[in-house]
Amino acid sequence: MYEPREDSFLLEKYVKKLVSGKVLDVGTGSGIQALAALENTEEVLAVDISEEVVEFCKKKNINVIQSDLFENVEGKFDWIVFNPPYLPEDDREPEDSRLATTGGKKGDEILKRFLVDARKYLNEKGKILVLISTLTGKAENLFKDYSWKFLEKENLFMEDIEVYLLQNI
Repeated sequence: MYEPREDSFLLEKYVKKLVSGKVLDVGTGSGIQALAALENTEEVLAVDISEEVVEFCKKKNINVIQSDLFENVEGKFDWIVFNPPYLPEDDREPEDSRLATTGGKKGDEILKRFLVDARKYLNEKGKILVLISTLTGKAENLFKDYSWKFLEKENLFMEDIEVYLLQNI
């Protein structure tokens, strides 16, 4: 399970500030974003591919289901929050932590899968809060099919992490 770090806390700041209505937290991990959203709304669904994460979040009274991205999700949402695994594949990383941190060979494959389907789960004026790393790629390439706005970045040791607000065009 992904323990909250700088990226989680940066995204959490915007979840608390902006998110309301019906919320979907994709790849919930520790549940930090779902819990932050619950400060402003009661309609939060969290999803994660990991059975361990689902059980952990249930103990925190988070409404959570097991799902690979949108696979088991139904309905439309006012907000979708996603802190994706974004690191490029690295054989030196322990196998058990890769699910939470590795976004594929280049680091962007999971995010790209998310972006293809996310629009189908947004209400008409729905929005997405997403975090990316400079290791993942450039926003203008990743978000080309959305209207997007840069919110904030934080410099870490080997990368910058950035929060973006996306909407359907």
